[in-house]
Amino acid sequence: MGKVIDLDNRRKGPSQPFNKPGPWRFRKGLWRTNQFIQMRMALAESLEYKPEGLATLPPHFTLGGGMSFTIRSLYMNRRNETKMREIYYLVGLTDCMINQVHPILRTDLLRDMYKKVFSMKEALKVHWHGNLDQVLLPLDVEFFDDISYCTSLAKAKTLKELYGAIREGTEEMFDILSLEYIFFSPWMGG
Repeated sequence: MGKVIDLDNRRKGPSQPFNKPGPWRFRKGLWRTNQFIQMRMALAESLEYKPEGLATLPPHFTLGGGMSFTIRSLYMNRRNETKMREIYYLVGLTDCMINQVHPILRTDLLRDMYKKVFSMKEALKVHWHGNLDQVLLPLDVEFFDDISYCTSLAKAKTLKELYGAIREGTEEMFDILSLEYIFFSPWMGG
């Protein structure tokens, strides 16, 4: 009870920013933003803190639009890797419906994909609102080849193959996001 807590030294930098209590690294942002920020680990290590706060903010991705709903769903389940992977697979399915051109999606099989997406959204409690221009989180080109991913989707001849290509791609993306990036939550003040 007699222990004194040093409040002056509490907010000088992120507390142990690079240990992993969950599948992805989420930390509190120490700068004013109303959106999640995704930053490469190597760049996050270079964050400079001064007594008055953050000195410089390295290059990063600001997760707005459809990505903001994606990262919020993942953040809410940050301690459950299995559920996070299923959410990211759902994100891949949704991206395929809104951003990919595929002959299978021009047939009545599109109805099956819609049913799958909507049942997964309900089961996982994931919802997007507004503009859904991009729902997959961004990845630097040195970590992930978007063209190869889109090509693997285009080569799928059946809906089962398409689901498999999306599963494989989103699993790889998930692992890259887990190993190479850190996510800073919006600043809540204080």
